[in-house]
Amino acid sequence: MGYAINESDTLYAIKFRLVKDIKSIQIGKLGPFDFPRGYYVYVGSAKRNIKARIDRHLKVDKKKRWHIDYLRPYLSVESVQSFPESDGECQLFQRLKLEHNADMPAKGFGSSDCYCYSHLFFFEIKS
Repeated sequence: MGYAINESDTLYAIKFRLVKDIKSIQIGKLGPFDFPRGYYVYVGSAKRNIKARIDRHLKVDKKKRWHIDYLRPYLSVESVQSFPESDGECQLFQRLKLEHNADMPAKGFGSSDCYCYSHLFFFEIKS
């Protein structure tokens, strides 16, 4: 999949689509979670080489290192967008979550290095 990012940006949001409900996926040490069908947006940061970080997240077959690695095999990639660090990762997540009127399906997902509830949000596929 091709995508355009600004190499000087340090923040990113990857939008995925899950086409059917998935029950009880083990997300590393966080535990099992259910994921309803819909759109998911994962927000992250990379202080160096944002393109390499995003490329890794887009791969399906890899050693599981981040929470998104456990969910990735079930998801199709919709879009990738990069952002400057001006807001910060947590603020970017909150802003995008509010814009989409979204829910957070998994406490602690992608947010083990901050106090946020999650860095993964979900919104339904409109039929």
